[in-house]
Amino acid sequence: MIRYRLEVADAPAHQFRVTVTIARPAAEQALSLPVWIPGSYLVREFARHLSQLEARQGGQAVPLVQGDKAGWVAHCRGRATLVVSYVVYAFDTSVRAAYLDAQRGFFNGTGVFLRVHGRECEPQQLALGPLPKGWQVATALPAAGKGFEAVDYDELVDHPVELGRFWRGSFKAGGAPHEFVVAGALPSFDGERLLADSRRICEAQIAFWHGGKKPPFKRYVFLLNAVDDGYGGLEHRASTALIANRRDLPRSGMKSAGEGYATLLGLISHEYFHTWNVKRLKPRDFEHYDYTRENYTELLWFFEGFTSYYDDLVLRRAGLIDEARYLKLLAKTVNNVLGTPGRAVQSVAQASFDAWVKYYRPDENTVNATVSYYTKGSLVALALDLTLRSEGSGSLDDVMRGLWARGSGGSHGRAAGGPITEDDIAAVLAEVGGRSYAHELAAWVHGTGELPLKPLLARVGVAWSEDAPVLAQRLGARLSDAGGVLRLQSVMRGGAAERAGLAAGDELVALDGWRLKRSDDLTALCAFERPLPLLAARDQRLLELTLPATQAAGAVVLGIDAQADAALRARRQAWLGGA
Repeated sequence: MIRYRLEVADAPAHQFRVTVTIARPAAEQALSLPVWIPGSYLVREFARHLSQLEARQGGQAVPLVQGDKAGWVAHCRGRATLVVSYVVYAFDTSVRAAYLDAQRGFFNGTGVFLRVHGRECEPQQLALGPLPKGWQVATALPAAGKGFEAVDYDELVDHPVELGRFWRGSFKAGGAPHEFVVAGALPSFDGERLLADSRRICEAQIAFWHGGKKPPFKRYVFLLNAVDDGYGGLEHRASTALIANRRDLPRSGMKSAGEGYATLLGLISHEYFHTWNVKRLKPRDFEHYDYTRENYTELLWFFEGFTSYYDDLVLRRAGLIDEARYLKLLAKTVNNVLGTPGRAVQSVAQASFDAWVKYYRPDENTVNATVSYYTKGSLVALALDLTLRSEGSGSLDDVMRGLWARGSGGSHGRAAGGPITEDDIAAVLAEVGGRSYAHELAAWVHGTGELPLKPLLARVGVAWSEDAPVLAQRLGARLSDAGGVLRLQSVMRGGAAERAGLAAGDELVALDGWRLKRSDDLTALCAFERPLPLLAARDQRLLELTLPATQAAGAVVLGIDAQADAALRARRQAWLGGA
């Protein structure tokens, strides 16, 4: 048994103190802190927040030598119990690390618990020190006595912990208890509405994967931190950590779900779907995590992209949004991908592999160099689903359940889905579809061509049209205007801005002799029908340029095709209804 103790050392200074107790240590006992957290593909260097490391045996100090950026070796004297203590600075408000102040505490194990090398497979026990008066604890980590216990290190660090004074509620779905914890909510927050809507999401997903059987966990916990401005989530095996704008939470008396609340429900749906798709059904590359370095896979287009496809689709199937809103959300994803020139440069398989250096490290050229495996991956899922349905051979739902059964030895029950490869995905697609989908996978996953979405959507009675292009599409650039300064944030490959010689960071000063102070000025002055003189500024130098005439595609609009026949309407209803 490896024993951890975490206590609040100094809340105003954002400091936890952690003590690790190791019985029968090795003569040279190695310890290290992970450099990343599974589910977020960036080396985050959590060890930079550790300080005051000490090691003792029998009350006597023993040498603790640092070997690399996140690893130490304790030079022990015999097999007496080794006690290692250290301070963790915790002031990261995201869902990925640790946070502590006088109002709230939160941590992920990857950011606070040193891994005891050679002892990772032993049970790991966690005790929490005295907490400030009135503070509660919320986590899915199994309780044991006055603390918590995990079967191994992987399980220990896969259960985030929320501390503080927070709202909590519960419901049952699929026969399993679910708890929802919300920190930072406004007084008008309607917790019962959130519970009721979340329950519908959970019941729909459990039915999707298991029919009438129970889910693969005994208990599930949602940990939501409501803030002034923030959005994101991180999946875990029996819980998820969420962050959202507090104004997007449901409010007492709110009759319909606004855009912000619908977005929050989509986030809840996304992270909950990950309980199956990535936490249990996972890439073979993630079968055993290496916490010391990047863990590469080409399959994030499936595990993140297909999850993104189902997150909003589940909202429709659960009756939380109507067809029109779902199609509007789908159109937003389509426009996001079509507005990314990098889709013609990098495939979603390549983008998955490069997540560590591209998606999680965006710069002004990211839009030209790569494509999101979330958004394009979700459209690959859409294309496969509609292809299967239009051929009358099944659906992507059948493929997902088939992969779960394949990974768990043929059982559709609570057994874990297990690790899979792209070959497994191709094999189950062929089983469900009655033919090989190698051509589609090669073109849509490993190629950079356009997806045939328009004709596929027509097969389910969805009409595709285009609005007039907006300024960003005409200009081929993303703008910011603040304080009377109009500046380029990024320049799209092949667009009017790039052809004019503009670059990210340039200030647009004047067009056709008129001063530019905001984006509305540019819209009013330029129809992009003829070349116009443009004055820009870069690094204190004025640039005399010419903004060329241009034609740009407008935003895609998706709607129900009123002319669709009964067969197409039935196919659309089956798709959106989950039949």
